[in-house]
Amino acid sequence: MVGNRKMAKQAQSFFLEEWLRSISGSSNNSASVHSSSSSAQAIIQAWADLRDSLQNQSFHTHHLQALKTLANSQTSLFVADPQAKLLVTILSSPNLSLPQESYPLFFRLLYIWVRKSSRLTAAVVNSAVGVLLHLFSKQFDSDKCPLFFSEGILLLGSLSFQTSASEKSKKVCLELLSRLLEEEYRSIFLSDELTSSVLAGTGYALSSSVTVYFENIVDILFGIWGKDDCPSGSLSHGLMMLHLFEWVLSNFFNWQSLEQIDLVREILDNVKPTHVSFAVVMAAGGVLRALNGSGSSGFMKLRNSAEKRIEIVGRDLVSRTKGFDYSGNEPRNSLLLQSIALALARSGSISHQTSLLECLASALLTEIFPLHHIYNKVLKLLQGSWQGYEIDEVKAHLNSVIFKEAGAIAGVFCNQYTSANEDSQTKVENLVWHFCQDVYSWHRQVAFLLQGREDELVREIEKIAESAFLMVVVFALAVTKCRLDSRTNQETKLQISVRILVSFSCMEYFRRMRLPEYMDTIRAVVVSVQENESACVSFVESIPSYDDLTNKHGWFNLPKVAYLWSTDEVQTARILFYMRVIPTCVEQLPAYVFRKMVAPTMFLYMGHPNGKVARYSHSMFVAFMSSGKDTNQDERVQLKEQLVFYYIQRSLEGYPGITPFEGMTSGVAALVRHLPAGSPSIFYCIHCLAEKANSLCSVVSTCETDQWKNWEGELEPAKKVLDLLLRLLSLVDIQVLPSLMKLLAQEIVQLPAEGQNTILNQLYQHVAESDDVTRKPTFVSWLQSLSYLCAQGTRKTSSTFVGEALSRL
Repeated sequence: MVGNRKMAKQAQSFFLEEWLRSISGSSNNSASVHSSSSSAQAIIQAWADLRDSLQNQSFHTHHLQALKTLANSQTSLFVADPQAKLLVTILSSPNLSLPQESYPLFFRLLYIWVRKSSRLTAAVVNSAVGVLLHLFSKQFDSDKCPLFFSEGILLLGSLSFQTSASEKSKKVCLELLSRLLEEEYRSIFLSDELTSSVLAGTGYALSSSVTVYFENIVDILFGIWGKDDCPSGSLSHGLMMLHLFEWVLSNFFNWQSLEQIDLVREILDNVKPTHVSFAVVMAAGGVLRALNGSGSSGFMKLRNSAEKRIEIVGRDLVSRTKGFDYSGNEPRNSLLLQSIALALARSGSISHQTSLLECLASALLTEIFPLHHIYNKVLKLLQGSWQGYEIDEVKAHLNSVIFKEAGAIAGVFCNQYTSANEDSQTKVENLVWHFCQDVYSWHRQVAFLLQGREDELVREIEKIAESAFLMVVVFALAVTKCRLDSRTNQETKLQISVRILVSFSCMEYFRRMRLPEYMDTIRAVVVSVQENESACVSFVESIPSYDDLTNKHGWFNLPKVAYLWSTDEVQTARILFYMRVIPTCVEQLPAYVFRKMVAPTMFLYMGHPNGKVARYSHSMFVAFMSSGKDTNQDERVQLKEQLVFYYIQRSLEGYPGITPFEGMTSGVAALVRHLPAGSPSIFYCIHCLAEKANSLCSVVSTCETDQWKNWEGELEPAKKVLDLLLRLLSLVDIQVLPSLMKLLAQEIVQLPAEGQNTILNQLYQHVAESDDVTRKPTFVSWLQSLSYLCAQGTRKTSSTFVGEALSRL
């Protein structure tokens, strides 16, 4: 914070209004008229033209251009006392008829003089004040020249801030400034640029050594945006207010201006009904930011007043809105929610208040991540004749200050949550978890329906959702640290753990990067779930049903749209999350729950065209087949036996093509290892594999000799299945082994000689390297018989010959 303070002071050392525009995020939205620069020669000539104007008592177009040249060189321009005197003299000359557009330029040049000169001549300052008093006594059409008033307020404020100005001159400036604020508010807040100049001038005025107008100026400022004919307030205005008060209070702290500090505290303690809440909140936030940046532990009364004021506004907002609502906030409440969130994010540490926690939750879920509003609008447009969505609205939000501050606001939200009582924590937890489920439901529909026709819109929406995912992760980690400890009872811990996992599954589609916080949270909650059967069941039962996965139940009332589950990427990402987590707790999962909730989904996604997705389904099968090693559950063993039949069918019908061979290999190896010896399911498995190998070899029987030697091209799928069968020779139990060898021999003798030789060489190598003293003698005898059959040069499918060879085993 101290480093930021130094940077801020460097940025604002000359021109407070530029700093306010920059730090409020509005500098890109309003091009400053003073941003360009001119050459030294052009600047010299401009001053010469102005002197010529005074000497000849005339003012023409080129004189106006000279003013613009000088004003546009604000960054590099230095105005000395003689030049300031020239400007004041021109302004006060009764014989010169100055165009109205020249006055803001004169004011700007005098402002540069005031801000850049280390020491001003009192006589010139007093002359300038006298000219301003005269000018503002005239009647000007405020509707046509708001810049006249905004630049005038800026100059008046800067003069009142100058130590070289007399007290009388300062009072004149402050009185004029107050009157202009009160009378010209309709025009001076029409743009961010005008507003920044007005607020900067007000900031200078509030920092003046003359305090008689302090309360009046603040009173006017707090009430301006509440007037019916004043332009609506905005978040950028609020941010300017926040940093304006930060700047003013920082001055007071540096100067030890206790009188002004007490005035600020009294104003915060006695807010009037005419004061606009968002302006008051931002001012209080600025006070807190200045306090936290000062490094001082004093001024506790001021800190308490600022914190209490924000809390009062937040409490009033919560009671007025009567709870959380996705349907959207009215503009006044929307601005206030955003203001509270930003004030808390930028002010630093603040004491916990329940109302602030609820305000932050509402701000995050409706204002910072307005996904419900966007999805609802898109789906309503899809109901009618789709004419496209205004994508600029989404892009504008992505570039907004409130969205860019999402991380900081989420941090404050987590800090407030950590200090809350259990009821408040539970309340906001439920809001966040429901938000995750709603985002899943909304985005699943929008992404599917707009796929291929509004891809850019979907990508922009997903940027907001990705940021929302990060917020959920940070919050969930805070929940685990705060609630999964010894102070929380076991039942509550398990409920929280399950809800975090379910929420993460809903937001999984938006996880686009590796996050340590994500993994830390997963580890913390999985430890709880995997050790408890009821928690494991609860998590697994949250998986969408097979019917929900394959149909669009509960979707928005839209025209008939063909739905294909495998193209629903949002849903697929969620199922992948379950596929990764369930194996960690499958030991605790009852067989009937796996049968009902997991198996249908597992077999469905084995047929997913994405190989990564299909592999996770096979991994799920492996995890279940490997489970229950330490128990003797007849129901579990029976289910394993039953699943094998459909597993083999599902795997082989998609091979080659959809089924990833590595996944199927791991599944077959698992069932062979973990099913009881002599299981009918194992016999069924090897028979199906042998039939698949036979059918694949039959299809490609016309391949060239070289292809059979190397098993390349079309032969590769068949070779992989045969390799799997060869691998099973070492895995199947002794009861199954004879059947496997018979099936293998039947397949091998039907191959062309080149194919037979390749397989036989593999078998020779396998037998030679085998250290299985039980099986090796059997393999040697069987391989000798098989080699003899192959050597006869016959390709008959003679089960008699093969049987005779196998009878020697």
